[in-house]
Amino acid sequence: MSRSVGSLASCWAVGVMALWAGVAQADQDQSADQGYPVAPQASGIPTCFDADHGVLEINNIQVAYWKITTPNQFHSRAHVRGPVVRIYNDHSGHNHMSVQIGSTADVAIELIYNQEFGALPEVVVGAEVETCGDYITSTAQAGGYPASPDGAIVHWVHRSTRSSHESGYVAISGVVYGY
Repeated sequence: MSRSVGSLASCWAVGVMALWAGVAQADQDQSADQGYPVAPQASGIPTCFDADHGVLEINNIQVAYWKITTPNQFHSRAHVRGPVVRIYNDHSGHNHMSVQIGSTADVAIELIYNQEFGALPEVVVGAEVETCGDYITSTAQAGGYPASPDGAIVHWVHRSTRSSHESGYVAISGVVYGY
């Protein structure tokens, strides 16, 4: 029995490392090949802050890791960048889309944007997105909210209406929304 558990643990570790490497490579490729700015404010994109008001750089690798290692409803701050790989139906005044944060389309996160903070343009698959907001692992229903088809979400991607909560934003093809 311990041999099976050990084999399973080894397979899991290899899978996590492959995912980690794929996300890291995609992050490097995007930065080098896509000409992304080093600092968000360099292109007019706002600075993303963590919960302690520290600057939060792009953290695709960390978010991908949280997605596969944290329990349902784990919560933190995320600042991710990647192409839109799927558009989900709008629901209850929110736009929903899947953003690739790793080397393949299955390493993705659901972005949920509240339309009360302004309309988004028609978003198409392939559009480049950078977003800052609250990360939540969403692998099972919680209260009235169903699990995310991507297993994790980023929401509160708009200016904050509370002084106790950091603002977020969505930038689609370099244009900022919700801020």
